[in-house]
Amino acid sequence: MPRKHAAITGCVLAITALTATAVPAAAHPLTTGVATTAVTLKPPPGMIAALQRDLHLTQEQAQARLLNETRLAPVAAQLRAELGDTFGGSWLAGDLAQTLVVATTDRKKTSRIIAEGARAEIVSRSLKQLDAALDTVDAALSDHRDGPVRYVDVRANKVVVLSNVPTTTQDVLEASDVNPATVRVVPSIEQPQLLSDLVGGNAYYIGTSSRCSIGFSVTKGTQNGFASAGHCGTAGDTTSGFNHVDQGVFQASTFPNSDLSWVAVNSDWTPKPWVSNGAGGTVNVSGSRVAIVGASICRSGSTTGWHCGTVQQLNTSITYPQGNVFELTRTNVCAEPGDSGGSFISIDQAQGVTSGGSGDCTSGGVTYFQPIGEILTTYGLTLTTTDGSTPPPPPATSGTCTGYSRTITGTLANDQSVYQPNNRYYQSTAGGLHSGCLDGVGSVDFDLYLQKWNNRNWVTVATSEGPTPDEKITYTGTAGYYRYRVVSFSGAGAYTLGYNAP
Repeated sequence: MPRKHAAITGCVLAITALTATAVPAAAHPLTTGVATTAVTLKPPPGMIAALQRDLHLTQEQAQARLLNETRLAPVAAQLRAELGDTFGGSWLAGDLAQTLVVATTDRKKTSRIIAEGARAEIVSRSLKQLDAALDTVDAALSDHRDGPVRYVDVRANKVVVLSNVPTTTQDVLEASDVNPATVRVVPSIEQPQLLSDLVGGNAYYIGTSSRCSIGFSVTKGTQNGFASAGHCGTAGDTTSGFNHVDQGVFQASTFPNSDLSWVAVNSDWTPKPWVSNGAGGTVNVSGSRVAIVGASICRSGSTTGWHCGTVQQLNTSITYPQGNVFELTRTNVCAEPGDSGGSFISIDQAQGVTSGGSGDCTSGGVTYFQPIGEILTTYGLTLTTTDGSTPPPPPATSGTCTGYSRTITGTLANDQSVYQPNNRYYQSTAGGLHSGCLDGVGSVDFDLYLQKWNNRNWVTVATSEGPTPDEKITYTGTAGYYRYRVVSFSGAGAYTLGYNAP
């Protein structure tokens, strides 16, 4: 699905609307997985104090919460892989995140969930069905300012639309193909705005008047740089650091549809695996494992510093005044203009860069971030982490996908996805047969999806979701724009994708 975002002047956003186009934007993948931190983890400096302040916990409660999250995260990942198409989402419950709840559409799976120490919940719709329903809702509301916030609420097992004109929004949805049993419209005054205004959270300046915040240090080949929000600048814009010393140049930027960018810096700046904790110290970045719903999360920004909260929803669509943005993560962490682009981190795992929100850090607010996995995959970046490790070269695949006119190779981390060809799409000028073949290595479980652009959204038209790394797709379709999505359902490794098009 496409995504979208904007740019900033001083502490106030100043961006004009972008012209819509029927040609699909560049692709937007998911996330990378990293081994779980030991339960004996020492909490990052400043995080305990921030959790005490923002979640109203004692020091002991904040410590217990982080230990529970660390202990339960791998259990959630394991059960998601085992449940497959019956998985209905997972979340942490309780003030101390002491309970892992895992939803499923198959009552027979509850005993397996309980055996892992989690609480089982039977739901009517799988997470895959909810994600598809959100796509339909996004399509129905894409030309409307009604319902500026849409997300998958796994706790309610519905798609939720927040709207300040709920009756109008309901009328629009009822006139569309949306299943009314799947969607709940909630009255809300929330109107998200962009928050634009090498250590994550530090300020940087674009030109002479705009300010944003560094997200995370990254590398691409021999180039050093950092990831940030797409609305902060466009390719070719120059930047200076918090000290107004020349810093770098935007290499790429995507907004709207997504809110992602990266800046290559000059030799005066060295990437560090750190995020500022707002009190003169730093928090280490060890990886980018995705935090589940209910997990603690903290944000660092150059306007308001260090604030914490919890993950509310993972798959959220936002209508900013500048356009729609898809697949953001929703949090109850506060932020203000100038914090855009800054770091979101859960314990020591990078989560994403600040996009926009509503409210402030005096009265409280809601903030959305662009997941870091999409930024890394879209631009071919490597996150700078404390272990300094680099992935091994991909092994040769088994070669079962032969005889295809186009062949692409790559690697996937656990829970990662990528769009091919080359994070973009291909155009078929005539109707006919599309065929794709995915060939992976080892005991991993990779899946393959073919998507078509319908002049508004990407729609999945064919799937292959077997329990092995090898998948095949055939689909007869009309002329148009197409792309493949390669997904690691479980495990990491190399793959080869072969495909033919009319």
